[in-house]
Amino acid sequence: MNWRTFAAALAAGAFPGVAAFAETGQPRAWQMSLQAPATPIARQVMGFHDLLLVIITLIALFVLVLIAYVVWRFREDRNPTPSRRSHNTLLEVVWTVVPVLILVIIAIPSFKLLYAIEQVPPPDLRIKAIGHQWYWSYVYPDHGNFTFDAVMKDDGSLEEGEPRLLATDNYVVVPVKKKVLVQVTAEDVLHSWAVPSFGVKVDAIPGRLNELWFEVEEPGTYYGQCSELCGVNHGFMPIAIRAVTQEEFDAWVEQAKEQFARVDDRAPQLASAR
Repeated sequence: MNWRTFAAALAAGAFPGVAAFAETGQPRAWQMSLQAPATPIARQVMGFHDLLLVIITLIALFVLVLIAYVVWRFREDRNPTPSRRSHNTLLEVVWTVVPVLILVIIAIPSFKLLYAIEQVPPPDLRIKAIGHQWYWSYVYPDHGNFTFDAVMKDDGSLEEGEPRLLATDNYVVVPVKKKVLVQVTAEDVLHSWAVPSFGVKVDAIPGRLNELWFEVEEPGTYYGQCSELCGVNHGFMPIAIRAVTQEEFDAWVEQAKEQFARVDDRAPQLASAR
């Protein structure tokens, strides 16, 4: 049992009925860490987070112990005549070299993570996400260019298991174990497309096309939100994604082509029916 599993079990024992944070896709009550990773990038992000947590904890403990020792050792009744020395060559070398080594230790995995995020592999699927005030539109250019809007469901429309303020009327559907490229832009103001369990977040800027990629490892439903202050309803602009098998994805695409066909796309079908 690793420390993350132990912490989840401890939380579940301390707070009966509260779901452990290891569950993916959405935030949980009493969650004390990042959402469980659902993609390789998110796994790297969590690994880097854990490394930094260890480093800063050790630094904080060292400084705390050092301050406590100085307060105890050099208090006035133990040290009535303070030293007049102002320089120590060895100490100055140590407190210069050690921080540099710590930064190098941090820099190596940081650069690896940045490279993994920015180097987009050849995608198996492309999706275009367009931010509006206050909802998202999605286009599937590789599958007939059909388009749909995803608007947050109100409380009365929620189905069993759907989280409040995160579920949408239409879900983005992607196949598991496939590299998905998401091209992100906006129609009006700045937005930001972010899904924590995927480890992705990129700004949606009018007139510009940013991109990110992910590869979902397991089927499931995953949620995110706009992470840019985009106006009065900023907090009601969720992102909902369903990851399914390739067979389920292919079946959904055929259904979506009919459901989200534009009027001009239906014109030839209507003409032939006459």
